[in-house]
Amino acid sequence: MMGAEPRHRRRGPRPLPLHLMLGAGRGMAAIGSASLLGSPTGSPNWNGAWPISKAAQAEIGRISAALAAGGHRPEAFTAAVIRRLLRADRALLAGIAAYRRHPFARDLPDPPAIWTEGDTRLLDHAPGSAGPVAVFVPSLVNRAQVLDLMRGRSMMRFLAGQGVRPLLLDWGWPGAAERDFSLTDYIAGRLERALAALPGPVVLVGYCMGGLLALAAALRRPDRVRALGLLATPWDFHPTPADADRARAAAALLPGLEPLMQASGTLPVDAIQTLFAGLDPFGIPQKFRAFARLDPASDRAAQFVALEDWLNDGVPLAAPVAREALGGWYGANTPMRGAWRVAGAVVDPGALAMPVFCAVPHRDRIVPPASARALAARLPQARLHEAASGHIGMAAGGNAEAALWRPLLDWLRSL
Repeated sequence: MMGAEPRHRRRGPRPLPLHLMLGAGRGMAAIGSASLLGSPTGSPNWNGAWPISKAAQAEIGRISAALAAGGHRPEAFTAAVIRRLLRADRALLAGIAAYRRHPFARDLPDPPAIWTEGDTRLLDHAPGSAGPVAVFVPSLVNRAQVLDLMRGRSMMRFLAGQGVRPLLLDWGWPGAAERDFSLTDYIAGRLERALAALPGPVVLVGYCMGGLLALAAALRRPDRVRALGLLATPWDFHPTPADADRARAAAALLPGLEPLMQASGTLPVDAIQTLFAGLDPFGIPQKFRAFARLDPASDRAAQFVALEDWLNDGVPLAAPVAREALGGWYGANTPMRGAWRVAGAVVDPGALAMPVFCAVPHRDRIVPPASARALAARLPQARLHEAASGHIGMAAGGNAEAALWRPLLDWLRSL
């Protein structure tokens, strides 16, 4: 119908109710703090039930003193805070609506698959190339397309244009068989069979969780892997007391997640998205407020939508893998403690006798830089690359070519 509002094209950000509550929750907390400044006494009766930290109490006291020194009424300050928060809520809703109706659609054709098993495919981004073969292993919980995001933002197509033959392992969706898979099944089974289908030893490159899988495979099959790349790969899941608390809190959710996993055989996508949201609970509302201010026709807007589409098109995690990752990696810190085993053998980076490229992004909120550096420190032949970027920006952001693609290319050529 002429003049009708365009239909929403997508459902994200997922899970939408959570992000709306987080956006509103921060505002309500700020309104509560601001309202204290307008209390008759100016000094509320703090007690164990009051949900404001000592640092916040000190900040309220500082603001109260500044208002009094300037002759300003605390009630006027409270009203100004409320007005600003209402504008922020409107901006959040506007940003989400603009994202959901944005016309961007990923139009990159899939390259040919040279090997398949179940829903897993090995995609060849440079068929017939005589260049060095590099097999890229992404995480199990997100689509492989982050490494082939969009035109001009594809690590795979950049490397292919520079004489490398990049092969991308697309894990696919866990079907009936994969729902019973453990990490050993993925590493000593599917990943090793993909490597066995290729002629000669290759360079294996893992991104995030995929780096842990690639490391274990390289240790098991040095005859099939001649060098290893690890991009934002965690190792020490408790690098600081605060990180340890967050990791253990995630592991403590496992009993509550069991009914979901027993019903479907997987940890569902929205449950995984909720866990990731806990790393930066107010970051997602803030980025959608910023998106509302962008020109929808700009390259920045298209890149934002491409990344959000990828983030919201997640993949469920096989229940045995979820238990091993949350309970073992996050809860017990098994990799760092030398207790993570694949097919019965300890995954020991100190035993890896091959060149390794370790990329650690400085602004990584998903894998703390100290966690990834702990792995580089244990590898005998590691080249550490510190990237001035974030976890996703290093792979597919506007600065990705300088932050990661070219340094990785230089290392591949040096081999």
